[in-house]
Amino acid sequence: VEAQGEVAVLKDNINQMIGNLKDTTHKNQEQDWLKTNLARFSSMMQGQRSIVSVAQLIMSELTPLIDAQHGAFYIMEFDDDGESVLHLVASYGFGGRKSLSSSYRLRESLIGQSAFEKKRIVLSDGPSDFLYIATGMGESPPRSVIVLPVLFEGETKAVIELASFKPFNTNHLTFLDQLMGSVGVILNMISSSMRTEELLQQLKKSNAELEAQAAELNEKAKLLQIKNNEVELASRSR
Repeated sequence: VEAQGEVAVLKDNINQMIGNLKDTTHKNQEQDWLKTNLARFSSMMQGQRSIVSVAQLIMSELTPLIDAQHGAFYIMEFDDDGESVLHLVASYGFGGRKSLSSSYRLRESLIGQSAFEKKRIVLSDGPSDFLYIATGMGESPPRSVIVLPVLFEGETKAVIELASFKPFNTNHLTFLDQLMGSVGVILNMISSSMRTEELLQQLKKSNAELEAQAAELNEKAKLLQIKNNEVELASRSR
């Protein structure tokens, strides 16, 4: 409203208060969204027992949550030569690439580069022919692509790639950075559990083999004792 004097000052103060209240409300809503979804993902991931299942869960839930339409999850593994390789294990709307690959080495493509540098990479307004998001009715290039390394204690465990028709906002980026830490912990727990289970199976196999060997030795000892007895009886009969 138009005003003069003390009324104008009062008007400006009230408008400033309204603006501050809107900013505070917006920031609180962002924080609530952030905390709620971090807690939700943490709860969902806790029940998973395999890397593939947790990777697909993340793709299915994370991609639409941040208004993305394309997602890919690459897990870090090692080849026969001990070299690090990132293999595609889960996806969301995946397939619209000019050059499609399901595995990358360190520093190979932005997937391998993010894994090597252990930093997120964000692309905005990329070329229209290198990636597209497709449906049954059409296809279109994304406006923003983000590549995120999943770390645990400074070691790259996986890389997640997401693409969207619109730029990722600051709250989404903050959420993704914090979520990657939780994902790293879960992946390490699953890997440790799998290694422990593998060692237990190897131990059971070794114990079974030792028991079989012991039984065989015991049987041989019995046969040897029988032969010794036969020899002793033969010596006495002479």
